[in-house]
Amino acid sequence: MGERRNAIIGLAMIVAFVASGLMANAQEGPAAEGSPEIDYPAFAMMTEDVMAYREGRLVSLADFNEMKAEEDAIILDTRSEAAYVMGHISGAVHLNFSDFTDEKLAEVIPSKDTRILIYCNNNFEDDVAPVVLKRAPLALNIPTFINLYGYGYENIYELGELVSTNDEAVNWVTSLQTP
Repeated sequence: MGERRNAIIGLAMIVAFVASGLMANAQEGPAAEGSPEIDYPAFAMMTEDVMAYREGRLVSLADFNEMKAEEDAIILDTRSEAAYVMGHISGAVHLNFSDFTDEKLAEVIPSKDTRILIYCNNNFEDDVAPVVLKRAPLALNIPTFINLYGYGYENIYELGELVSTNDEAVNWVTSLQTP
């Protein structure tokens, strides 16, 4: 847990450093030219705001399973469709991270109040397809959490443990099984 916290703090420091440099450049004028629909400084500030909030939303597998049994909860799998088809936690709905828009999120998530449970490859120690480990700072949970929050979903919880797809408590299903 200490290593994870240090990694999170280190990442936050990097984001803050980059954001401060970008904000300084944004005030200079021409260096900030680019698409008005891409706002990295705002993303960096939102990332910093979400960091402490997210830390309080990391849950154990037991809590994850308890929460998923509640009526107004969904498990959201944002990995690629191919990975999802190869295997996922039973009951998970799929929306590829790169497809996030207001409209597509609303199609999958019943309301902004819905409890959303997320997980990614880096929650699984197996390190084999479909859950091959990503570099820790690039784990899909991080941008998924930030983006859901940015789209106005705040009832987000993230599996905060390293588990195995073979653990019965994970309820992992493959394309050869039915959920």
